[in-house]
Amino acid sequence: MEKDGSVNVLGGALQPCSVSPMTGFFRDGACNTCWEDHGLHTVCVVLTAEFLAWSRYIGNDLTTPRPDLAFPGLKPGERWCLCAGRFMEAHDEGCAPQVVLECTHRRTLEVVPFEVLSAYAI
Repeated sequence: MEKDGSVNVLGGALQPCSVSPMTGFFRDGACNTCWEDHGLHTVCVVLTAEFLAWSRYIGNDLTTPRPDLAFPGLKPGERWCLCAGRFMEAHDEGCAPQVVLECTHRRTLEVVPFEVLSAYAI
């Protein structure tokens, strides 16, 4: 798998999102992507209790540790590379978390308008 160019939505170099917990499609700490990343794990967010509860409610439990998948479970305040489509769903439901634009890959713009991302920017 070859990574797409590491450029953020602002046009600069993609900055790391989180190494604790380790995030990203490649688990390299950045919201890098490639054509095999069908979910576009490209939006660097700061997780909130509200978003995590909503995600669990719709069937994507991000809080429960999964040692078999080397997944620690996530907590409010941590950063995570979220799927672009899931971010838009959360936006539409009124529970989207804040976004770190410098750490959000430019391919996010294929799914999420910049105006929406910037409304959640920290």
